[in-house]
Amino acid sequence: MRSVGWVPSYLVETYLARRDAEGIAAHEARARSAAEELTREGTSVSFEGSTHVPEDELCFFAFDAPSREVAALAAQLAGLDALRVVEAVSSRTGQVR
Repeated sequence: MRSVGWVPSYLVETYLARRDAEGIAAHEARARSAAEELTREGTSVSFEGSTHVPEDELCFFAFDAPSREVAALAAQLAGLDALRVVEAVSSRTGQVR
């Protein structure tokens, strides 16, 4: 059951070459800035971090957002070249959302 205030999480999957791994911090800064911009404009979005998988040359950027479309918009504003945007379910807090 979803609680009041529950916001879904989305993973934005991007290509990130192994040799570009140093650029993750810059990508994260842009993602955080885009989420803050959307929030200031009235759409609550938060950037939660990224996971780089060098062997597959993929990077996943996690956003808490009201919809897949809003997460995709945050990625676009951040200049992330999204391959896809999917809802993610985490059990880190002990609760599956």
